[in-house]
Amino acid sequence: MPLPIINSIASWVLKQRIHQIELFLKYPNEVQEELLMNLIRQSETTFLGKHYDFSSIKTYHTFQERVPVSTYEDLEPFIEKTRKGEQGVFWNEPIKWFAKSSGTTNAKSKFIPVSNQALEDCHYKASKDLLCLYLNNNEDSQLFTGKSLRLGGSKQLYEDNNTFFGDLSAILIDNMPFWAEFSSTPSNKTSLMSEWETKLLAIVNETKTENVTSFAGVPSWMLVLLNKLLEETRKSNLLEIWPNLEVYFHGGVSFDPYRLQYKNILPKPEFRYYEIYNASEGFFAIQDLNNSNDLLLMLDYGIFYEFIPMETFGTPNQKIIRLAEVELNKNYAIVITTNSGLWRYLIGDTVRFTSLKPYRIRVTGRTKHHINVFGEELMVENTDQALAKTCQATNAEVTDYTVAPVFMSGKEKGAHEWIIEFRKKPEDLNYFSQLLDQNIQALNSDYEAKRYNNMTLNPLIVNVARNNLFYDWLKNQDKLGGQHKIPRLSNQRDYLEQLLVLQKQ
Repeated sequence: MPLPIINSIASWVLKQRIHQIELFLKYPNEVQEELLMNLIRQSETTFLGKHYDFSSIKTYHTFQERVPVSTYEDLEPFIEKTRKGEQGVFWNEPIKWFAKSSGTTNAKSKFIPVSNQALEDCHYKASKDLLCLYLNNNEDSQLFTGKSLRLGGSKQLYEDNNTFFGDLSAILIDNMPFWAEFSSTPSNKTSLMSEWETKLLAIVNETKTENVTSFAGVPSWMLVLLNKLLEETRKSNLLEIWPNLEVYFHGGVSFDPYRLQYKNILPKPEFRYYEIYNASEGFFAIQDLNNSNDLLLMLDYGIFYEFIPMETFGTPNQKIIRLAEVELNKNYAIVITTNSGLWRYLIGDTVRFTSLKPYRIRVTGRTKHHINVFGEELMVENTDQALAKTCQATNAEVTDYTVAPVFMSGKEKGAHEWIIEFRKKPEDLNYFSQLLDQNIQALNSDYEAKRYNNMTLNPLIVNVARNNLFYDWLKNQDKLGGQHKIPRLSNQRDYLEQLLVLQKQ
């Protein structure tokens, strides 16, 4: 069958889902309430269902009163039971897949349960919805006349007690229908290679002759791959290799620090960028409009959402609210209840709502990744945006960065200390530092107040990292490639001190 006909058929099939999406757009809170009750009803006979007497829970308020908010550490004993083969602990269907996730802060691995229901009704459904929303906005798309380059995790699947664990992307690849591989590159075998540096060259060799129309992956690692591809092919931009490229689906880290670098290697004004928000625990939100920074919260993936306002987070007055109660432009920690048996689980991410009709969000950071040592309440969203503005004004390009506090000592005031690895350094580092400080103040009034006349905080300090410092740091921790991320902000100096020591070696 000719490729244009395949493209037309695939586009038509995917766009049928738009009517179901319109249902939760119209009745968001009703859809969420019904979903919660379905999750509770499904799990009445599980160990946790009996412990909390799910059979008598008929309202959200009873659920809220009876079931506590939990962290991974709280759920770990139950997850370990299931990993060892015991079923019916927290979900009514057998769970044999576990997404191994260490995140950015914890060296100890987490094993997030992934049910068959979550694979189908969350992760795969979301992948189709992403294409549905994109195609609905771009009628002229020729997406399916070529292939999608995917850059997933670099861990193989390991069998243990008849259960399996590995990177979420490895689990998804292992379970996807056979025909899906025909529209993707590289091959499943290459995608699942475990050694990042070998895998990088294998992907370059396998994809450089393909007709790639889209690519998907974490911006920082994708940039490493794309720059390697340009280096190996000796081309000046990606369109010389793949002239039919039309969209990049990205997520995992903020795109702001990398936007200019992508524009440099993709000099096509009509090229589109689509952001997604997913994790091992589930797929949460998708950009639903062209040229937007907002993500539509997807409400029918078997995930029930609750939120904790960050001003009360971790305090005795901590308040937990449902979707119907959220307000615009406030930072919230997300709590999820899922169709994999995560009950009121704190995933560690923070978001703010940019729209309530429909519910659209922006990811602002992590509950553990902010700096509030001096009352400045600095979020990753602030530093990403300030850095992007500063780079644009100074013609600089950033590879990675992290920030930590300089604690007050004696009469010495505090400050924020940065270490930034540049792909292209600014001509004047002092001016760059001053402008970065000003841009953060413009975005964050609490930081601005603490910086006023150097009252509490001295000007920020910028260390220039040597080439590949962050890469070497991740390599030392066996965290190259895939979904691994640099911790941007911390209330402690651990990451910064490790990087400064490595800088001298």
